[in-house]
Amino acid sequence: MGATWQATGRYSIASAPGTLGLIHDLLNTVPAGRPRTADLLADTGTAQKWVDSALAAWADTAHQPVPRIRLDEEDLVRLRDLRRALRDSVTPPEDGEPVPHDGDPTPQEPVGTPVVESAHASLGLDAAGAVHLAPRGGGAGFLIATLLLTLWQAQNSGDRQRLKLCRNPRCAVAFYDRSRNNSGVWHDVRTCGNAANLRAHRARQRDTAASQP
Repeated sequence: MGATWQATGRYSIASAPGTLGLIHDLLNTVPAGRPRTADLLADTGTAQKWVDSALAAWADTAHQPVPRIRLDEEDLVRLRDLRRALRDSVTPPEDGEPVPHDGDPTPQEPVGTPVVESAHASLGLDAAGAVHLAPRGGGAGFLIATLLLTLWQAQNSGDRQRLKLCRNPRCAVAFYDRSRNNSGVWHDVRTCGNAANLRAHRARQRDTAASQP
């Protein structure tokens, strides 16, 4: 049985592959979709349920023991702040065009860019001679470290650029773009895409009618 990502599963879309599903799921804990779903980080009670579910799915995907952590109010604030920063980082530009990175999957941030969140990880050497990087920390610190490490790995592989928010502002569901050239802009072409195309078609018809004598 595969991992079940609670937040992303609400929108009946496929999750990002591997452990990147954890980041994808965090992005989708916000009220999104049509009609709007609940905020899974609304309070410590609902957030704890999401954390338990998400870490169980992460552990299943990463083939690791399931971490057990307890959130408090301060942890919840950190998690919400991280979610906000991540959603801001994948928000499509106003012109709808993807931000070019000159083919570099890990573009350098401008000097002086403030750090939103920090966490700890450790390097280890196994018996086969392979080096592994693992999250460290207690409680919510472990969760933040896991999220940041997962994001760092996706940044290095280039997969991070495939995490996007639906261009439909009434939707804003986060999706993983599986198109060959990473050109997807809708979380579901049949719903958000068709609706946007219909609005654009009607706008063109109005413009044409208004320009005719």
